[in-house]
This record gives sequence, structure tokens and C-alpha cells, in this order.
Amino acid sequence: MRNHDTNGDADYDSEALALRALAWTLGEEDRAQRLLALTGLTADHLRVAIGQPPVLAAVIKFLEAYEPDLISCAEAIGTSPQNLVTARRELEA
Repeated sequence: MRNHDTNGDADYDSEALALRALAWTLGEEDRAQRLLALTGLTADHLRVAIGQPPVLAAVIKFLEAYEPDLISCAEAIGTSPQNLVTARRELEA
């Protein structure tokens, strides 16, 4: 899925953006454990289903539930919070 970045910076791919968000989320142990606990995902399921749109959407939805994480993630991966939200919506479609 190619989408236009609302910042006007570049095109992005919703799945690639969600994978970058997942990598950022897993980069901190407490946040990674919170992701697993709140989404119901297991480490094994995540490994098997890492590229599936519902899993990727769940990761972004997890970030949306705590705005400071959503903003920090967006800044860290070089996108806007709105792009992450848009990516999640597209992954859920």
C-alpha cells in the first residue's frame, strides 16, 4: 500500500511504516511487554504473523492508546502521528 505522506515529505508504505513502529516499540523492554500484555499477542504469534495487516494495525493501535508513545514513535521513525493513524486505518481496511 503506497500512500502520500501528509507532511509532503515522501510516499510511504503502510506496512513498512507499521513495521518500523513495531521495531521502535520492541526496542524498549517495558514497552514491549506492555504491547504483548495489552494486545494479547504472544512473542511466538508476533514472530509468525509479523507481516500480517491485523497484527501491524494492532501495534499502531497500541501506540494510539498512549499518545506520548505515538508521538515519540512518530518522531523516532521520521513520520507524523497522523501518518501512523492513517496507516493503521488502511491496514484494518
